[in-house]
Formats: sequence, C-alpha cells, structure tokens
Amino acid sequence: MTAPGTRVGASAGDTDDDLDVEEALALVREPREPREFGEGVGGGQTSPPNAPGEHAHGGRSAHQHRATPWPQAREIAARAARSGARRAPVSVPLADALGLALASPLDALTDLPSFDTSAMDGWAVAGPGPWDVREEGVLAGHAQPEPLTDGEAVRIATGARIPADTTAVLRSEHGRIDSQGRLHPTREVVHGQDIRPRGQECRSGDQLLSVGTLVTPAVLGLAAAAGYDTVTVVPRPRAEVLILGDELLTEGLPSEGRIRDALGPMLPPWLRALGAEVTAVRRLGDDAKALYKAITSSGADLVITTGGTASGPVDHVHSTLERIGAALLVDGVKVRPGHPMLLARTQQNQHLVGLPGNPLAAVSGLLTLAEPLLRTLAAHPAPEPYAVPLAEAAQGHPYDTRLIPVVLRGDAAVPLHYNGPAMLRGIAAADALAVVPPGGAQRGEETELLDLPWAAAGIEVCFT
Repeated sequence: MTAPGTRVGASAGDTDDDLDVEEALALVREPREPREFGEGVGGGQTSPPNAPGEHAHGGRSAHQHRATPWPQAREIAARAARSGARRAPVSVPLADALGLALASPLDALTDLPSFDTSAMDGWAVAGPGPWDVREEGVLAGHAQPEPLTDGEAVRIATGARIPADTTAVLRSEHGRIDSQGRLHPTREVVHGQDIRPRGQECRSGDQLLSVGTLVTPAVLGLAAAAGYDTVTVVPRPRAEVLILGDELLTEGLPSEGRIRDALGPMLPPWLRALGAEVTAVRRLGDDAKALYKAITSSGADLVITTGGTASGPVDHVHSTLERIGAALLVDGVKVRPGHPMLLARTQQNQHLVGLPGNPLAAVSGLLTLAEPLLRTLAAHPAPEPYAVPLAEAAQGHPYDTRLIPVVLRGDAAVPLHYNGPAMLRGIAAADALAVVPPGGAQRGEETELLDLPWAAAGIEVCFT
C-alpha cells in the first residue's frame, strides 16, 4: 500500500520530497490508513453506496472511493503545477508574445517620447504673436528642424520634432493668416501648450511593467514604443491529447454502434484557448500498450486522456499510471458531470489529466483540473471569482457540486437545458458554467460562474 503523494511502485519510505505537492495534498488529507493506488486523494464524506448518479465499479466501489471536493481539486491542480522543474523563460518576437506572461520586467530602453514632439497639427511658434511663417513646414519622421527666432512660426504635423526655442504649438483651428501672410492667434497662447516634452511618459531605465504581466495588444504596443523587438516570457505549456475508445468515428454519421468523436475536434482549440500549445492529438483506441507508449514517450507538460478513467474491461488509464509509477494526486472529484476525472504526476515536470469520455463530463474535467494547472504553468493569475443570481432554480446533486451551462441575460444567469454528461448542446450555447452547490440553488440565489475563455476574452484573442 502507498501513502498519498507516494510514487506508486516505490519502495517503503521512498516518498516524494516535493513540498508543494505535499502541501496541496494536505488540503484534503484525513488521518486514515495508507491508500491503494485506486483510492482517490481527498477527504470529505464518502458518498453512500448507490447514491444518485454514483458508479460502483467493482473493486473501487462507491463506498470505498474517496472523491476530492470540487474546490479542493482545483486548488490541488493549481499547486501541482508548481512542483515541476522550473520552466526556463524564452525570448520571443513581439508578434509571438500575445497571451504570455512577462518573465522579466519591461524596462524602458529610451525616453518616451525620445525628443520633444508636437501633440497637434498646427504651427510651432516662438515668442509673442503675430508671427512670420516659414515657407517650409516640419513633418513627422524628419531630422531636427532649424531653430525658431522670436516672431517666427513654422507649420508642424502631429508627432514631428519641435524646433529649438519653440514657445508653444498653436493648433490649426486656433490661428488665422492675414493678407500679409502673418499668423495671428484666435485665443491665448500658453507657454509649452501642445508640446510633448522628451521623457513625459518615461525615462530610459524606468520599469514600465512588472514580471507576471499578461501580454495584451496594449502591452505589445508599449513594448514596441519602448524599443523592444523581443520580450522575455514564460513559454506556453505544451499539451498532448490522447483520444481513447474503439467506438469513435472521425467522419460521417454514427452507425453500427459507433459514435462520432466530439472530443478530438473540441479539446485542442479549447486547450489553446486556455493558453497551451497543443503538440499532438493521437487516437489510440482501447489499446493499453499504445497508451503506455504514448504517455512514457510524451515530452509535453500536460498529457490529456479521454475516457478510460473508470474500471471497465477496457479502461486502462489507472493500470497504466500504476505501471509507470505515477503519483495519483486526484482520483475522482465530487462534481457532476465529470466525477471519474483524475490528476496524476507522471514525471517531475509532467502531469496527466484523465477526462471522462462523455463530452460535457470532459468539459467539466478540463475546467476543474486542466485549467488551473495550465494557468499556473503559464504564470497567469487566478481569475477573481464572481457570482450572479440565477434567473430560475437549478437542481443540485445531493452530495456533489454541479456545473450547469448558463447564458447571461441582464444581471442574471439562465440555466440551459441539455446539460447531461453526454450532451454538448447546452455548453455550445453557453456564456459560462454555474457552480451549483450540493442540494441545488434557488431562483435569485447568487451562484459562482466559470467563464468560458472565448466569452471572457474574445474568440480572436483566445485562439491565437
């Protein structure tokens, strides 16, 4: 038997020396006998035998299985990602940095602006008016113009260098030219008006943004303005998807007992929306040898499997994890749909999330375990939790959290139908998932929401 956090297959006393994982496991650990591999890591009440919706899988029956409460499972996943070897920062061109986190401060490489510039189209003027106007104007992008003398003005464009000895910039709409070609102000001229002085925004060496800042389009613009061609960032986590199941078709209509694979098309873009680089999608069927080879040869930070997490005759995920000596961190979560999900550490710097085979249950596993883990790997901050009232009552599970697709209408969340474990019709129309506590939630009761990444940030941003 092995204690929680011990690598399966290790000798007695050969325990994990990783404090972060141990701390995470302590969140849900209760004093009890050491567990076998098949038992879930996590405390809380054991679901009674044959509870509604509960599975009794042979040797891992409901009364033996200790599933992890949903909030704690998410925290374990987030903390588990801190346990691996530190991922080296990388330098990438600005065009490739969107959505990544800065791994070093963004310090100004120059003064901004780097010279005095005009903030408006108009005239650069020297001394009090009226002014004689030079024949040739000053445009942006040109070399330093000749200095002005008192009583002299020159046409100037926005962003152009200010001539030396300029008093102010007179906007085009605030000046008039008389018949002798002299410029007169139509309102008072204030010294320094509409001039952006050198260093107004920052001085060379100033810290513009700190480590951990998410690279947005505005950050890219600031970095470019400050003189950067590349930025140092935390690299995207690499994810590999292993599609299990002999019953899956990749094209055409379901027939002869076989069904279309919904997870193969859905998971890679969803993982990219969560910030991962999907390195491979492999279809393995129900082949234990192929699963073992795929996991042990993967160089990804996160391996995702679909199906095979229960104890059926062709469910090989648990036995494969045991064979490779993986540390099982979460084995079942008290959430519906998606109860038989799991999280394991397969190497020091690699984790595996086993998703249930039913499509909406797989989405639940993705948001419960994969999202927090990927977020931590990418050094992204956890989103601030928020709640909105329900427009109508939501039925709950007696013992487990429920995740229900909702749409947002005004200041309320409307639960959607077609929210069974095998259904995608509800989530396809949803803005978010409502986190319904055990026992359900009444109409008007505030309920936590999990945003879908494209609803929160915009589809064009998410899938770059």
